[in-house]
Formats: sequence, C-alpha cells, structure tokens
Amino acid sequence: MAFIPYSRQQIEQADIDAVVEVLKSDYLTQGPAIERFEKAFAERHQVAHAVALSNATAALHVACMALGVGPGSRVWTSPNSFVASANCALYCGAEVDFVDIDPGSRNMSVERLAEKLEQAEQGGALPDVVIPVDFSGMPCDLEDIRALADEYGFRILQDASHATGAEYQGKPVGGQYADASVFSFHAVKIVTSAEGGMVTTQDAELAKKIALLRSHGVTRDADLLEHAPEGGWYYEQVDLGYNYRITDVQAALGASQLERIDTMQAERAGRADRYDEILADLPLKLPKRFNDRSSAWHLYVVELTDDAKCDRAALFATMREAGIGVNVHYIPIHTQPHYERLGFARGDFPAAEAYYDRAITIPLFPAMTDEEQDRVAQVIREHVA
Repeated sequence: MAFIPYSRQQIEQADIDAVVEVLKSDYLTQGPAIERFEKAFAERHQVAHAVALSNATAALHVACMALGVGPGSRVWTSPNSFVASANCALYCGAEVDFVDIDPGSRNMSVERLAEKLEQAEQGGALPDVVIPVDFSGMPCDLEDIRALADEYGFRILQDASHATGAEYQGKPVGGQYADASVFSFHAVKIVTSAEGGMVTTQDAELAKKIALLRSHGVTRDADLLEHAPEGGWYYEQVDLGYNYRITDVQAALGASQLERIDTMQAERAGRADRYDEILADLPLKLPKRFNDRSSAWHLYVVELTDDAKCDRAALFATMREAGIGVNVHYIPIHTQPHYERLGFARGDFPAAEAYYDRAITIPLFPAMTDEEQDRVAQVIREHVA
C-alpha cells in the first residue's frame, strides 16, 4: 500500500505557473513578487503590515529583536512547541522560561500564566515578552493574554506558525491582541512557499524595524539615514541585522497558494470533522473544539487514554510499519538536552509532559481521501480498542 504522510503540500498548476513566471522575469530575489505576497497576506489577515522572511524561525528572531529583546530580557513561551519558539529569545541573549499548557487546548494556560506573573511580580522578575503558540493551528486565548499584558506590561509575540487560515473571535489570526504574529510557510504548513515566514503587525514602526533587520540592517530609506547621501548608490548599515530575506520565487509560490487558502482550509476542516466521527468510539482524547475560534488544522493530534490496549510507542511503531506516517508533536522544549543544561528538568511542566506521553499526530492534509482516512482509523482501532 502507498505510504500516507502525516502532511503533504498541495501544489497545483497555478503554483507552478507563478514560479515559472518569476524564473523568466528580471528578479529572482529582492523584486516585486515579495511585496505582492506581503500585501496579499496583510489584506487576507486584516492587518496593516506584513513582512516576509526566509523562514518562521528567522521571523521569530527578528520580531524578538524589534520588540527590544536582548541580554537581560526575560521571555516566556509554551513548552509544547518546536524549539524555535524558545530559541529565538536565546539568540538575543535573553533568559527563557515556560508556562505550562491547558490540557484541553494544548496551548499556554492563561491560569498558569496569571499565577506565574503574580509570583514574578513579587520577585521583580516579570517577562518582557510572552510568546503564546497556536499549537496545531488552534488559536490561543489571546484576549485574556492581552488583558494580562496590559496589567503586567509585557509585549505579546504570537507564534502562529501553525495557524495560517485560523480564526479567533470571527477574524483571521494575526491582526488583533498581539503586538506581532509570526507565520510559517514550510512545506507541510497550510500555505507553503517551500520555506518562508511572515510577521504581521498593526505597528508601522515595528514593521519597519523588522524589515530593516531581515536585510543586514542596511537601508536606502532617507528617513533612516544618519549621514547625507553621497549619490544614488548610497546606503547605510544603521543596525546589525541578518540576511533573512525570502526570494521572489518563494514569494510567488506563497502568493499563489494564498489564493486557495479558503478551499484548502475547508478541506482540512472537513477531514478533521470526519476523524471526529470515525474515531469517536475509541479510547482516544480528540482535539477540543471552541465556539469562539476555529483551527487551521495544521495537525490532528490524538492522545491515548488509560483504556487504550497499547501505549503510544507501540502504536507509533505499528502504524509506521503499516505505511502510515504518524509523528509526535512535540517533545517538550524544556526536556531537550540544551534546555536541561540551562536548568530545566522533567517535572517542571507536568501538563505538557502528560500530553506528550500520550500524543500521536495522525495524517491530515487537503488531498487526503476517505479511503486513506479509513485506513488510518482501522489500524488505530485494531491496536487500541
């Protein structure tokens, strides 16, 4: 039987044509396709500014820098994420800590955050930036986190890498409550540019800073120059930035994909609904639904309950042997060796650890068929029920 991956990009002829058009143009990079992608993404997400970068890790890094994160800063994030959600702060020389998750949403717990903030205020160690993560594509409790940010004075950098196409309180994520939001266009994400990232913000100055930092800190913008221009060739490095630029080839692919986001998102949601139905009677904890938000369904993760007849490791091995590309998202960041050397240990964030011990990501992608879903469900049923 054909292998079923946990996710798969959906490339159509329109995507290929868009890329070929750029390949035949005068600009492979630093050209007009990038700005077109940024404008289209901003419009789709109802936000004033969008800045495209080489990947979401780069986007998180420069967003932290633009928010003032540096040596002596404190940044908190969720332990249930890819390591980039925390590494971005370490790149800036900041101190990183974590806030445990809510077992239902699998996102940062507002209750745990409030408790940690109260304790931190007493100890004079409040965070400068909090990075909540929209795990699997489900938006986090941004309104409540914003209320805490206003009370305690921290900035919000929303890691929406999984959440392109998700909605919160009836609006696309990326334009409300957070100071800035980061999206990913990796090959298995909702919209892909092969590799790529985007930062959205309503703050014009923040957007300008991010755009500067993605390109070495070098500019020709007359408003940013510190000396009188010497001629039409003149540029200045006014800050220490990075080469985090996306190419026009990638931007063209991303923009083409973005035109189909509603269709692809509906297909993902339909597959998630069907999983809810065909797995409902099994000893599994299925993803929680919420009335005020809709997931982008980047991932469909189930957790084995105590009644399951096998553990996660056995099910994982069995499904891989059956040609089903299950995965696990994620090993808690604080248990990684690098973070253990920073003083973290298993037991620090029990909800994230309990989730990890039982979680398995099963295949979900727009072009998935009923037959493929049924095959996934059947293998699970044979081993857990």
